[in-house]
Amino acid sequence: MIALVSCLDANATEVAPSKDTLKTKEVDSIDIKVNSLLSKMTLEEKIGQMNQYNGFWDVTGPVPKGGDAAKKYEHIKKGWVGSMLNVRGVKEVRAVQKIAVEETRLGIPLIIGFDVIHGYKTISPIPLAEAASWDLEAMKLSAQVAAEEAAAAGINWTFAPMVDISRDARWGRVMEGAGEDPYLGSKIAIARVQGFQGDDLASSKTIVACAKHFAGYGFAEAGRDYNTVDVGTSTLYNIIFPPFKASSEAGVRTFMNSFNELNGVPATGNSFLQREILKGEWNFNGFVVSDWGSMAEMIAHRQAKDLQQAAELSIKGGSDMDMESYGYVKELAGLVKSGKVDETLIDDAVKRILRVKFELGLFDDPYKYCNEETEKEVTGSKRFNDAVLDVAKKSIVLLKNQNNLLPLKKSGQKIALIGALATDKTSPLGSWRIGADDNTAVSVLEGMKAYQGNSVTYVKGADVVTGEVLFPKELTINTTDKSGFEAAVLAAKKADVVVMVLGEHGLQTGEGRSRTDLNLPGVQQELLEAVYKANKNIVLVLNNGRPLTINWADANIPAIVEAWHLGTQSGNAIAQVLYGDYNPSGKLPMTFPKNVGQVPIYYNHKSTGRPNLPAPGEVFWSHYSDVSNEPLYPFGYGLSYTTFSYKNLKVSKLSNTMFEVSVDITNTGKVKGKEVAQLYVRDEVASVTRPVRELKGFVLVELNPNETKNVTFKLTEEELGFYSNQGVFMVEPGDFSVFVGGDSNATLTSKFELN
Repeated sequence: MIALVSCLDANATEVAPSKDTLKTKEVDSIDIKVNSLLSKMTLEEKIGQMNQYNGFWDVTGPVPKGGDAAKKYEHIKKGWVGSMLNVRGVKEVRAVQKIAVEETRLGIPLIIGFDVIHGYKTISPIPLAEAASWDLEAMKLSAQVAAEEAAAAGINWTFAPMVDISRDARWGRVMEGAGEDPYLGSKIAIARVQGFQGDDLASSKTIVACAKHFAGYGFAEAGRDYNTVDVGTSTLYNIIFPPFKASSEAGVRTFMNSFNELNGVPATGNSFLQREILKGEWNFNGFVVSDWGSMAEMIAHRQAKDLQQAAELSIKGGSDMDMESYGYVKELAGLVKSGKVDETLIDDAVKRILRVKFELGLFDDPYKYCNEETEKEVTGSKRFNDAVLDVAKKSIVLLKNQNNLLPLKKSGQKIALIGALATDKTSPLGSWRIGADDNTAVSVLEGMKAYQGNSVTYVKGADVVTGEVLFPKELTINTTDKSGFEAAVLAAKKADVVVMVLGEHGLQTGEGRSRTDLNLPGVQQELLEAVYKANKNIVLVLNNGRPLTINWADANIPAIVEAWHLGTQSGNAIAQVLYGDYNPSGKLPMTFPKNVGQVPIYYNHKSTGRPNLPAPGEVFWSHYSDVSNEPLYPFGYGLSYTTFSYKNLKVSKLSNTMFEVSVDITNTGKVKGKEVAQLYVRDEVASVTRPVRELKGFVLVELNPNETKNVTFKLTEEELGFYSNQGVFMVEPGDFSVFVGGDSNATLTSKFELN
C-alpha cells in the first residue's frame, strides 16, 4: 500500500503542471494558431490587420454611400481593417464586429480601441491627481474600474497609461501622466497596467493597456505640444525609459509611439526606439501602434517626401499598426511588391497583432464584449462611484493650513462659496473623459450642501471661461468681465469663512493645451485679492491639471487645498476633506514653481559646477538674479491635519549589495493620519554625474495620535545603480547618502558605503 501511494504521488507530481508551464503551453498554442492563420492570409489581408480606422459612421444606421466613409466600410468587408477606435456602446461594437467576422473571407475580429484614460463613464481623478495619492493599490483599482466599465461597452483596448515623465508644467499633457519622477512613474505604470489588464486578458472585465508615448514626448521643447525633443542619452536611459521598461516587464501588450522626433528621427519611424530597444533589448512581443496620424506627420517633419516613404520608414522603424494615416493600407503592398520592404517585416507586425487578439479571446467569441444587459448593469454603478470617490479623496493635497483653519466646523458657521468652478459639473471630469456625459460630476456646492450644519451662500464672482465650452475647441478665457466681483465681496463680508474654488477649467489642460502663463487664468487672481480685502479667512480650493504659480496666494491665503480635476465624485471628495471626514494625505508628484521662468524645474536636478553662493553679493554661481532657485512647493510635499516626526534613522548592511534603511515615524498631532514616508538616495561620486537626490522608496503609514511605527526600506543594486550613456546598467562602489522624510527636502540623513 505504501509503495502504491508513493507511486500515485509521483504520478500526480508528474502530471500536475506548474502555472509557468501552463502559461508556456498557452503561448505556444497561440503561436501555432497565429502562424496557421498567417499562412492563409493574402498580402493585402495582412496589411489590413496593420490598419486602424476611426469610427466614421453610425454603424447601426444606414450603410454609407460614396466618399471616404464608404471606402472605409468596403475595407472592413475586405478584411483590410484590423482595428477600430472611437466605436463604443454594445450595439455599435457588435454591428461593426459582425461585418469583420461574418462578411470577410477569414473572419478575423477587430480590436476596438478607445481613450479610456481615467475612466469611461464613471470618471476617476486625472492621472496626475491620482499620482498625488502615492497609493498604488488605489490607482490599480481605478484602472480596474475603468477597464470593467469600458469592456461592458464593447471596448477591449485603451490608449493608457501615459507613462511620459515631464518636468515642464507648461505642457498640457502633464495631467495625463504621473509627474516628474521615474521611480514613482515606474511604480504607477505597473499598477495601471495591472489594473487595466488584470491577470487574464481573456476575461470580459479586462482590456489591453497601451504604454505611451514612446519616447521622450514629455520633454517637448518649451512645453509646447508636438514640439521637438532633444535630450542626452543619460536623461533618455535614466529618466525617460524606466517607466516604459517597467510597463513592458509588467506585461503591457501594446505600446504607442510618439509625435516627437528624437535625435532627428520621428518616433514613428525610429528603429532605435522600436526595434533596437523595445523589441530587441526589452524583448517586447506585443505590438506598437502609431499615434493619431503620426505616420503622415513624418512628411511635415520633413523626414519623408510623401506618404509612401513615410509608410516605408514606419514599417522599417518598427511601427506595427497605423492609426489614421492610411499609409499602410495605401502604400505597403506596393512597397513589398517593388522590393523596397521585405514581407517578413509585415509578417512580424501581423503576428504581434493577431497574438494580442487571441490573448483577448476574440477568436473564441468575437462578441464577448457585447452584452447589453451587462452594459446596463455595470455602467455608472454604485460600486464604481465608491471606488472613484475613494481615490479622489486620496489625491487631494493640503498645501497650507495656517492657524488650523481646516477642517471646517460642521455647524454654526456662515460660509461663502465663491467661484464659477464651485458649481461646474463638467470641468471636474477633465479633458480626457470623452466617454462620459457632460454635467455628471458632483459639484463642490453639491458636496458641501450634503453637510447641513452650516449656512452656505454661493456667489459666482467671475466666469473662468466665456461662451460655449466645446471639446476639443479652444476655450475663451474671461479676461475682462468683473461684474460679479461686488456680489462676491459682499458675500465674503457676511461670512465667517470663505471657500474659493479657482483654477483651470478641465479643458484648459490635456493634449494641445500648452500654456506660457501658469498663474490663475483670467480675472481669478483679481477676484481672489478683492475677496481677501473683505475677509482674510479664506480656504482656496484649486482645480487644475498642472502645477500653478500661486505665490501671492501662498503668501496671503491661510489655507490652500490642491484638488485637481477629481472626476465624477469631485465635489463629495472635496467636501469630505474640507470638513475633516477625510484627513488629506496626498503628496505632490510634480514640483510647483514660483514663476514660469523657473520651468522646467524638478527636484532630481544635477548640482552643476557652481551650485552654491560662494560669498555674500557674489554673482558667478548658478542662480537667478530676481528669484531664488527653490520652488514654491517641492516634489513629494503635502500636509495633513496632523503632524509627523521622523527619528532614529539607521542604515544596516545586509550583504555586499543590499542595505536596509529604518526610521521611526510618530504621529505628533491630535488626529489619525496617513503619511507617505519617502526615501531618497544620493550617489556621492560617479562616473556619470548623478542627481542631488533620487526617490528610491516610499511607504504609506497610517498612525493614530502619539503612535510610532518603525518603517523599513530595502536598497539593492536596482536602486543604487544607473545607466551609462551607452545604456549599460552600472553599479559602482562608493559612498551614498540617504534622506528620509515627508518630501524631497527631507533633512534626516545618514551615509553608507557600497563596496
